[in-house]
Order: sequence, then structure tokens, then C-alpha cells
Amino acid sequence: MKPEVLPQRATARRQKNKKKKRKGKFGRFMGRLFIVLLLAGIGGGAWLFLTPSGKDMRYLAADTLITTQHRHWAKYFIGEAEAQKRVAEYSARFEQMGEEKDRHTIKLPDLTPTKVQQTPLVEVEEVSGRNYHGYVMTVHDPTKIRLGIPANIGKGERVSSMVERLGAVAGVNGGGFADPNWNGNGFKPIGVVISQGQLYYNDMGKNASAQIVGIDKQGKMVAGHYSLSELAKMNVQEAVTFQPRLIVNGKGLIRNASEGWGIAPRTAMGQRADGAIIFVTIDGRQPGYSIGANLYDMQNILLKHGAVIGANLDGGSSTVLVKDHAIVNKPSSEYGERYLPTAFLVFEHPETVSIPNIWEGLNPGDIDAAKKR
Repeated sequence: MKPEVLPQRATARRQKNKKKKRKGKFGRFMGRLFIVLLLAGIGGGAWLFLTPSGKDMRYLAADTLITTQHRHWAKYFIGEAEAQKRVAEYSARFEQMGEEKDRHTIKLPDLTPTKVQQTPLVEVEEVSGRNYHGYVMTVHDPTKIRLGIPANIGKGERVSSMVERLGAVAGVNGGGFADPNWNGNGFKPIGVVISQGQLYYNDMGKNASAQIVGIDKQGKMVAGHYSLSELAKMNVQEAVTFQPRLIVNGKGLIRNASEGWGIAPRTAMGQRADGAIIFVTIDGRQPGYSIGANLYDMQNILLKHGAVIGANLDGGSSTVLVKDHAIVNKPSSEYGERYLPTAFLVFEHPETVSIPNIWEGLNPGDIDAAKKR
């Protein structure tokens, strides 16, 4: 054997021993990491299920999931029976919140433009909170608002498209709609749609009542539980069906954050005593930018901006604010804006706008909310 071979074998043995030591250290590290994660999981589970704060967190998670297409996951946090009970409780509570008689009045200021001062029709500002970021749009003249609806049968329309097509200054999403598997075509509203003082859509029957969000002929906001005959007597001009009402007669109806129905992208509408309409759009489901808001947050934003009446509108991936031909917020849907059946639009000259009834002659029961065209 050559003499130089011996040093080479010794070096090889040393390298092999080093590799064994590194493997041993890595194995011990992974073992310890597993034990730490296991203990953390056990500790976290114990906190979630055995402490009051953990219970609050579980219910918050469940409430948040209930507002999404993954609502069936809520059962993993609070159980299926409790999740169903939670939905029923919210529904009953929302109905009750719409019952108190609204007595608010408005006094529109003189908005006639002058050389000295001119109040802009629409103003937008950013708002932020602990978990959310969004926008507040103030419309100083409530009589300039009309309800936009789709142009074509069988499919909803994006708010930005309605704004462009009808020549609006701005717009936000409106009422709810049938949305099978969160993939509907946006053409089948839920409840009623009133535009320009006419009943455009009704899937509830002639004598039914519903939670309404809208505006009457004088520009006064209407929100709460009303029958069709009551809405006619009140000269309601533009309205959709949605809930809950958040503010009535200047007081908030959501008592605390635990009644806030989870965290989500949201849209709400309110009115100040001077008649100005306030639209709040909060983005969500986007970690690092905005997780979302609960109904208590929305109520407080409206109250902070002077609302004496306020109500929730459709939210989630429907939430969108359009102004000056551009989408202002960041819709949560990965596909961008959703196709919707209604939107509140703002016009400089609403009296010149024609919005024909796209649902005229259609039976709501025959409309396929899932069919793509």
C-alpha cells in the first residue's frame, strides 16, 4: 500500500464522522421542533376550547366563515348545531333591528353653485382601523342618486360598467342576489328592487314586507322593515332589499363587536341630518392590506361621520366603489369586480337618465341564477 493512501483514508473517516454528527444534530433539532409544535398545538387547543378568550376567538372565526363561501367550515370551530343556531339568532336579531319607527328628518342646504363657494357633489376619503382599510364617499345632494341595474337579460353588470354606460359620477354595489355556490350570474335579486319610483322586481308576493335600504322622493334615506304599500305611501324612489339596519334615530343598534357578525369586506349606507348620503366601503380578505370589518365597525364609522340612520348593504366580494371612471377600492374577488343586479349611482343630472326595467315580464321563479350566458 502506498504511504499517501493512509492520510486519504483518515480524512475520509473524519468527513464521514462529521456527516453523522450533522445528521444527528438535525434529527435532534427536528425532534425538539416537533415536540414544541405539539405542545404549542395542545396549548393552543386548550386555550381555544377551555378559556373565555379562546371561545370568543372561535365564535369570531365562525362568524367570519359564515359570511363566506366556506360557511360549512364554521362547524369545526363551534359545531354544526351551534353554527346553525348562530345563523338563526342573527337572522332574528336583524329582523328585530328593522322594526323601530324611523323619525329622522333632513334639511337640505342650499347647494346652488356660486362664484365664492361650490360644494362638490361627491367627496371620497380613506378610513382605517385595527383590521381594515377602506373609503367613505359622501354625496352632498341625495336627490342625485339613482339605482342602476343591468343592461342585458340573464346576467348582472359590473358597477364600473353601469357607471360608464349611464354616465354616472360614482357608484357602489347595492342589494343582495341569489348566488349559488358563490358563482352566480348576478341577475336574480333577493326581495324587491325599486327604481325611479316603480317596482321593478319582486320575488316576495304582493302583500309581503322586507328589510329595505333606499331613498324617497325628497332624498330622505329609508331603512328598515316595510311592506310594499308602506313604501308606496312613503314615495320611495330607489330601494333594494338588505339588512340589518345599523342606526335608527341617531343611535347604533349593534351593541358591541361580539354582535358584529364576523370580519369581512363590507358596504354600508347612511345619511346625515343635512341630507348628505354616506357610503362606506371596507376592503377585506387581504392580509397585509385589509382583513375586513364587522358590523360594529361599520356602525361606528357611520356614526363618526354624522349618520342619523344607517344600514348594511351587500358586502364580501361584491364590495366596490367606483369614482371618476376608476375602481377606488380593492375588491376581494380574485377575478376583480363581480356581476351584480343593483348599484347606487350618483349623477350630475339624474333627470336625464333612462334606466329601463330589465326584469319586466320575467317571472322571478323562472330566472336561473347560476346559468352563464
